[in-house]
Amino acid sequence: MRLARSAAVAAATTTLVAGTALAATAITGGEVDSANTYKNVGMIAFYEDGGRYRCTATLVTPTVLLTAAHCTADVKGKVAVTFQWKVADAPPSGLPVAADPNAGYTGTESTAYAFGTPHAHPQYSNFTDLKNWNDVGVVVLDQPVTGITPAKLAPKNYLNQYTPDILNKELFRIVGYGTEVRQDAAANGNMKPTPMSYPIVRRYADSPGQKLTPQILQTNGNEHDNRGTGGSCFGDSGGPTFKNGYQVTVTSYGYTSNCRYLDGLQRVDIPVVQDWLATYGVTPAAG
Repeated sequence: MRLARSAAVAAATTTLVAGTALAATAITGGEVDSANTYKNVGMIAFYEDGGRYRCTATLVTPTVLLTAAHCTADVKGKVAVTFQWKVADAPPSGLPVAADPNAGYTGTESTAYAFGTPHAHPQYSNFTDLKNWNDVGVVVLDQPVTGITPAKLAPKNYLNQYTPDILNKELFRIVGYGTEVRQDAAANGNMKPTPMSYPIVRRYADSPGQKLTPQILQTNGNEHDNRGTGGSCFGDSGGPTFKNGYQVTVTSYGYTSNCRYLDGLQRVDIPVVQDWLATYGVTPAAG
């Protein structure tokens, strides 16, 4: 998720939910996906307001990536995509550079990256209406991806089975290319958890369920014990959450600047999302 968007999103969402919400955002804790288990999860890079940003996305058909609307709504030009589990250990990132940052990618900048056109859900509320959140976007690729099996979209209303009495007993696997949070010495000598932009790698973590609404699955990313291994942070925006082999959400927002609290995950099993995805040829698994 993009740090540049955080302040605006916090202002927009403060009145909707308890605490201060920040547009999401990298896996806190968890494991590096060095075994390339989630090879259908990629990193996307794009330009907005003259700056270059990154999010996470999931291949759901050979030509369509599923991500967050806030990773697609205001993009200039095309989106660059890589499915490499490790992008960079340290700067420079090696990401393609647009000739004109204000125009964004043209799709000719690199042969190592795929490119596609971003689209945001037409009813995306831009973090202003929790009942009609719809923070879902797609990237339609210029060329189909081969050699990677697309993820399975959860059947319609799949998450409704996780009623309040069992939700917090369930773990949900979050995957993304976001920043890692670890202890680093602060200027005053105290230890402070700080999001670190490098290395840029794909990570995954298991997070306990906390709350389910008609639009949002909330998980407790602060659980770093036998119940969970972490949660999402900056750069994981748009990345998937998996349950029982299905993609059930995309990462939407978080609550703190050091990613040590609750994760807000946009449901992709609901009709308003799945009906829109069907227009791009994305269909759910059979229930």
